[in-house]
Amino acid sequence: MQRQGKAKTPRRPGHKKTSNTEKDPVGVYCRIRPLGADDEECCVEMISNTTIQLHPPDGLKANRNGDFKETQYSFKKVFGIQTTQKELFEDVAKPLIEDLIQCKNGLLFTYGVTGSGKTFTMTGSPGQGGLLPRSLDMLFNSISPYQAKRYVFKPDDKNGLEIQSQVDALLERQKRENMQSVPKTPVSSRQKADPEFADMISPEQACKYDNVDEDSSYSVFVSYIEIYNNYIYDLLEDAPFDPIRPKWLGGGTPVRNTEFVTPQSKILREDQNHNMYVAGCVEVEVKSTEEAFEVFWKGQKKRRIANTQLNRESSRSHSVFIVKLAQAPLDADGDHILQDKNQVNVSQLCLVDLAGSERTSRTRAEGNRLREAGNINQSLMTLRTCIEVLRENQMCGTNKMVPYRDSKVTHLFKNYFDGEGKVRMIVCVNPKADDYDETMLVMRFAEMTQEVEVARPVDRAIYALPAGRRHRNQAFKEELSRRLEERGGPSNADDPELMNQLIDSLPALPACELLDATDDQTLPRLVEVLERRHRIRQMMTKQFSKAAITLKSMLQDFDSNFSAKENFIHDQRGKLGEKDKVISSQKTELERLENKSKTLEYKIDILQKTTNIYEEDKRSLQQELETREQRLHRELSERKRMEQRMQGMVADTKHKWEKECERRVNAKQLEMQNQLWVKDEKLKQLKAIVTESSSGSAGPTERPDKPQRPSREKDRPATQKRSSSPSPMPTAPPVHQRHRRSHSTGGEKWVDHTPSTNLDLDTVMQPIIPNAIKVSAPSEKALAKCHKYVLTHQELASDGEIHTKLIKGDVFKTRGGGQAVQFTDIETLKQECPTASSSRKRRSGSGTDDQENRVPAASSSHVYQKRRKP
Repeated sequence: MQRQGKAKTPRRPGHKKTSNTEKDPVGVYCRIRPLGADDEECCVEMISNTTIQLHPPDGLKANRNGDFKETQYSFKKVFGIQTTQKELFEDVAKPLIEDLIQCKNGLLFTYGVTGSGKTFTMTGSPGQGGLLPRSLDMLFNSISPYQAKRYVFKPDDKNGLEIQSQVDALLERQKRENMQSVPKTPVSSRQKADPEFADMISPEQACKYDNVDEDSSYSVFVSYIEIYNNYIYDLLEDAPFDPIRPKWLGGGTPVRNTEFVTPQSKILREDQNHNMYVAGCVEVEVKSTEEAFEVFWKGQKKRRIANTQLNRESSRSHSVFIVKLAQAPLDADGDHILQDKNQVNVSQLCLVDLAGSERTSRTRAEGNRLREAGNINQSLMTLRTCIEVLRENQMCGTNKMVPYRDSKVTHLFKNYFDGEGKVRMIVCVNPKADDYDETMLVMRFAEMTQEVEVARPVDRAIYALPAGRRHRNQAFKEELSRRLEERGGPSNADDPELMNQLIDSLPALPACELLDATDDQTLPRLVEVLERRHRIRQMMTKQFSKAAITLKSMLQDFDSNFSAKENFIHDQRGKLGEKDKVISSQKTELERLENKSKTLEYKIDILQKTTNIYEEDKRSLQQELETREQRLHRELSERKRMEQRMQGMVADTKHKWEKECERRVNAKQLEMQNQLWVKDEKLKQLKAIVTESSSGSAGPTERPDKPQRPSREKDRPATQKRSSSPSPMPTAPPVHQRHRRSHSTGGEKWVDHTPSTNLDLDTVMQPIIPNAIKVSAPSEKALAKCHKYVLTHQELASDGEIHTKLIKGDVFKTRGGGQAVQFTDIETLKQECPTASSSRKRRSGSGTDDQENRVPAASSSHVYQKRRKP
């Protein structure tokens, strides 16, 4: 029998070398597993649904001088310890299954430290199915009514698919059923019973994708591989028995029929569409979720796991479960798959469970375990390097070569990072403190992976056939069966029982054996029955022809009506397209107006806020202006009061100085009169001497009357205020030493300013000032309490003697609230050495060694201003 057609998986034109500039970042999610014990130290804290925070453990702080700080990392979404498997699937894997049905590829892999929950997240446990069984369940729930028969799609050896006819598919099925099954692994070697899919997911948690193309046929192929020590092995390949090489026991007895041939590693190749695939990998066509899960568990039992210090069942290899979905449209009748190789689409989803990174110092691995850990860490390091180079090329505009070929993991998934589909990563985290260093490295890698962008896949082209072909074909078959049943005919002509009933309804044939040559009744009776059957058959043929003509006319009417309806629908679609264009233009205009309205509202808000600010400023300025006006009025009133006070002080000072001037004039007049009286006395004495000498021996005459000295009654008050010099002392030492009284003695309070550098002369000529505040430095507090001020100043004269000056002044208040000193007098006290004074010629009338010289000083003032705080 000749095959009708064979078609390979076509090249999708324009999909690989696309100019699509839209890119999506790699979706990175984080899942935190619960702690093994409640008393364990936790180093991971969930801040929000997108952020986690790492706390360095106390032991690490103590060993490394406490230089560690808390660090935060952000992800697309963070799943806490209370997250269920269903919630994780709906957020991460469900969009990938929808894209798979829409002919888009996807890559989902789990990454993390050993024991962080990667295998549980991917596979799950009974009652808590992971991402893989839930993805299979959703896929078959969505496409199960539209699946093609088995072996219609046949994989070739070049990562493609061939399309077979229904007859070839039937022959292929019969051939596979008649083949002898390959011996399986003995039951005694199984570690545990295979779990059933019904135990993984409850029916209430099943989900389905509704937007499935009903006019296409689907078929699902699965394959399962592992990458162990950087070699690729097929987990679905049945290893045959080795009848030649025996397995020797310890006693030297060979055991046969239980030894398998060592599996051979696979190689990676590139197909005609430049996609990487595993050559010679077994692809199993599955038709249900249970069958697919059974195939998965068959390969899962062959995975290499080992017991380490960190995990009792630690994965020693990277596992890749590939789900390939073939999709081809139906023909125009909606009954058979379209034999057009350009319309076949193949999409695949890779579910990857990466082996956990680990430190050999913690696992204490030796021998094979040490080599396995080294290869695992090397492949994960290559993955990090590829991500770093991709990130640098995208962010810095460089064109460095990405080292995909350094590891089988990165080489196999090269197409996904180059833009063949969506990439999702789940970072599994164990929050215990012992994994802090490894978790920190995982967080840094995840944070860097989020910055890598992958080109968005392009939607497939839709075949130019009317939609609803499958539905119309089913409706036609149902209508045909119904009409045949109404006419009493068989609903299905291919049914042999109905054909037997139709034959039995014809007249029965009589006995046709000729026992005698002269028998002339048998043949006429047989001829009569045959003629009657012939008439019935002709009548049935006419009825069938009439029914066929009627059905044909009905079909023609139906086709004409259908074509008219299609034309009408096409016209309506054209009008609808025009309406859609108008609506889209109106929506665009509406969006523009809405944006303009929002912009204007935003400007109005800004203006309103600006107006409010200006009004606030205006009110504050008005208040400040009123405050300043009030302050100005107060200052003006205070200035007026100050002027009045100053005028009073000026009047008082003027009156005081007038009295002082009058006093000084009177004192000067008195002094001049005294001098004039002294001169008169001297002239009179000289005149008397001359008269006496001229008279000679003449007798004594009467002295003229002595003129009286001017009275000093008027100057007594003034002389009491002045400090008088001591009267001449007799040559003999005084009996009682008395101190000299200074002019400063009075009723006023004095500030006696005596610097600390002055010397105590210990003589009788020391000023005594009662009611005085003695200070070594002038202060405003002391000046405020006194009315007079005196400064004792000492200086060394040219003759080596010490001169003491008493600088006096009046204290008065200033306008600023401080104190001022106006100097009015200087008294000079001079001390001489007794030995030096005895050699000098003393004047008549001088009785002491100390002299006082009074020097009136010019009026000067020294102001101490009181400083006020602002």
